[in-house]
Order: sequence, then structure tokens, then C-alpha cells
Amino acid sequence: MTPRGMNQREADVAQAFTRALEKVAELAPDVVLIAGDVFHQVRPPNAAILLAHRQFARLRAALPNAEIIMVAGNHDNPRSSDTLGILRLFTPLGFHVVDADAQSLDFPQLDLTVLGVAMNQHPIPRLVPPGTRRWNVLVLHGAVEGMLGPYSASDELWTDETSQEDIHADEWDYVALGHYHVFRQLAPNQFYSGAIEYTTNNTWSEKAEEAATGVPGKGIVEYDLERRERVFHKVELSREFVDLPTISARGLTDAEVNASIQNVVDAWPGGIDDKVVRLVVRDLPRHVLRQLDHRMLRDLRRRALHFHLDARRPDIISRSSAQGGPGRRPSLADFVRDKLRERVLPPDVDRDALVDLGLRYLKDAEDREDASAAVPGSGEL
Repeated sequence: MTPRGMNQREADVAQAFTRALEKVAELAPDVVLIAGDVFHQVRPPNAAILLAHRQFARLRAALPNAEIIMVAGNHDNPRSSDTLGILRLFTPLGFHVVDADAQSLDFPQLDLTVLGVAMNQHPIPRLVPPGTRRWNVLVLHGAVEGMLGPYSASDELWTDETSQEDIHADEWDYVALGHYHVFRQLAPNQFYSGAIEYTTNNTWSEKAEEAATGVPGKGIVEYDLERRERVFHKVELSREFVDLPTISARGLTDAEVNASIQNVVDAWPGGIDDKVVRLVVRDLPRHVLRQLDHRMLRDLRRRALHFHLDARRPDIISRSSAQGGPGRRPSLADFVRDKLRERVLPPDVDRDALVDLGLRYLKDAEDREDASAAVPGSGEL
């Protein structure tokens, strides 16, 4: 918690939000596009509402003539169509808020039309430019074909995708997309800006994707319609996320694992203090995990804002039969996967989604058990 009683990560996100809007004001664009999920929930806490309103009011004061378009994401929208969304709070600031049916917004002074499409229970219209203006922009919150990749979280796989054919990308000058948390270009004029902070339960996969694709972190997208040029502006974050080098514990004693953990931590440039840290230790048997130096681990957790020891047990190898050679005995995950694939299902149940969900629940349970074993009596999950 901060000295004023706010969750520290909530404060970090608030600072990133403020910096992002300050960068927008500095760039002074003609149009600002906010592609959804302004808040994490339909009824956010008062502190979050006050902060958002204050910072958006500052943005409006800095850009009095800019057109600011905001479409609702799945986190912003109430499930009931007769309940007003929180984003309408910003309409008195002169924001164009799209939180129900899709809207075509016309700006004659800019020779521009913008089609805003929220992610909700309302039907998606045909995604083509609605008018005859020179510039035509689509702002859409949702999953678009090409969004999901090898780093995507399993729950993202269940989101219905809009096909590239339905996007009609060639008819738009720019397509601004919201929903995916890592910056991604799907076409020369089609971008997910990504989130402005690490806020999902898939943080380490986001970090891995950014490293693999050369994305420098979280930020905002500036796009010049005339030149068809894109610039990604990184937002400096208040806290570093550190994924320490993985340790293999195969064949090591508890003392050797303890020493390896300490060495990896000590070797990290800048240390781990006040950072969000993960350390993956592979091939760590449960009996060795229980014998680790818990005083050392408590000290690491005290130093970091969050220290996660991701202990992963080794695969179990045994003989598959009396006659055969060594083989891999089916794991509990294999057993669950096989049983769910054999199970008779109603016709409206997606089998692959069911298997993914079952394996995710199993992993969550194992992770909680290992975390509890790592720090007996701590109550930490």
C-alpha cells in the first residue's frame, strides 16, 4: 500500500495513465482515439473515477479543439442494455462516447468520418466507411483476425474474432484497435496500441512477446494520415518487471538450489528492490522445494514489491511396461486432457475450450499448492 492507503500497483497504473495523456497533449493531434477498457470494471472505485475525470479534463484543456473519441471495451460495458455505462461521465468534457450501438461521427472541418464500434451485446454493423469524406477511420474494440499469437492467454482464445475480410482494411485510412494488451501491427494501417501498463494475469507472456517482437514496452500510437506514418511512443513506467534467468534444479541439492537462487538475484543489474520479479526454477522436486531456505525467500519478498518463485516439478519418468524400455508415465495433466477429450459433451460446448479451461484450473491448483509449500504458514498465494 502507498502511504495514502492506495494499492501500490493501482498507483503505478494511475501514474502511467497520467504520463500517457501528458504525451498526447504534447503531440497535440487533431484527433484522439481511445479504443476502450478505460476502467477495469463497470463500476470502478471512486478514486479511479476521480483520477480519470481530472486527467481527461486536463487533456481537454490542453487540446481545446481536438476531437476526442472514446469507444467502450468489454470491461467498460454493463451487461444489461438498460444500464448506463460509466464512460458517459466524460461527454460533458466534449468527448464523443460510443458505448452502445456503433456510431458514425462526421467532422466536416477535418474532412473526416470516424466509425466507432464498442464491444458489447449490440450487433456490429458492416465495417465500411459511412460517408464521402477524404479521411475515414475505424475505431474498434475487440478481437480481430491476426490478434492472437503464441503468447496469448488461454482465455483470450475464446473471444469471437472479426475477420480481416469483414474489416475491409483497404477502405480505411486508419484502423485503431483496442482489446489486446501488447502493441501489434496487423496491416500497414491497422494497429493495436496495447495497454499503457501491465494489468493482466498474463504479464510474463506480454513481456516475452514484447522481447520477441522488438516492442519497447507499453505506450501509445501516433499516426499521420497524410504521410501514412506510424510512431510508437513508449510510456515510462513507475516500476520495472524483472524476469530473472531460469534455473534448472535437476540433480541439485536444496543447498545448491538456494545458492543458485541467491546468485541469480545478486547478479541482476540494479537489484530487485521495489520491482515485480519472477524466478522460474525448473525440475524442482517437491521434497527439495520444502527444504529451501525460507528465510532467504522471505527476505527476497520483502525487498521486491512482488517476488514470485515459479517452482516447476520435473516430469515423472518410469517404465511403461515390463517388456518395454523407459517411457514417460502419463502426468495428471495428460490424464485430465485425455478424460476431457473422451467425455460426451452437449453440441454447444467447445471441446478445445473445455480442455484448455480444465488444464488451466489444474495448473492454478498446482501453483497454489507449490506457493503454499514454499512458505509454510505464510498464507500467501
